[in-house]
Amino acid sequence: MVLDQEEARAALNVPAPDDPKGLRDQAVLEVLYATGIRVSELCGLDVDDVDRDRRTLRVLGKGRKERVVPFGLPALRALDAWCIRGRPLLIREGTGPALFLGTRGGRLDQTTVRRIVHTRLTETGTTDLSPHGLRHTAATHLLEGGADLRSVQEILGHASLGTTQIYTHVSIDRLHTAYRQAHPRA
Repeated sequence: MVLDQEEARAALNVPAPDDPKGLRDQAVLEVLYATGIRVSELCGLDVDDVDRDRRTLRVLGKGRKERVVPFGLPALRALDAWCIRGRPLLIREGTGPALFLGTRGGRLDQTTVRRIVHTRLTETGTTDLSPHGLRHTAATHLLEGGADLRSVQEILGHASLGTTQIYTHVSIDRLHTAYRQAHPRA
């Protein structure tokens, strides 16, 4: 299941509560959609992995391979709000460098991220989607926006281009557009 661009926009534009949990949850959604990173990669992020000036994340992917993934202004704004107004309120003794924290100050776990995505998307009336679905959505929107398959492969951290091709699908609208433009009897 993949969100179309309007559904993604609607889900992400719903204001989050202005409390630590709400700010964190908004940042989690924005980062997952903006970057297409895996849940495990999101949970493994440290504060120092965010380069605000370049708007990139340093991500440790499968096989402990490091890659740099870009993100946009909405994700930067959400990360700033979380890091400035939310995260400091959840820090406890021994918290460590984790970017995303649970309510007790520890590193956010994958189960909680899945719950955040499920809860926020169903609250907004958007189709229920997993974090993996957001990854798939991000890849699809990159391709629909004109990104080449090789760049999407790098962003997603796939070793094989074939894996990226499986991940992504072309919307029926895009197929119709391509057909009308290319076929002489369309």
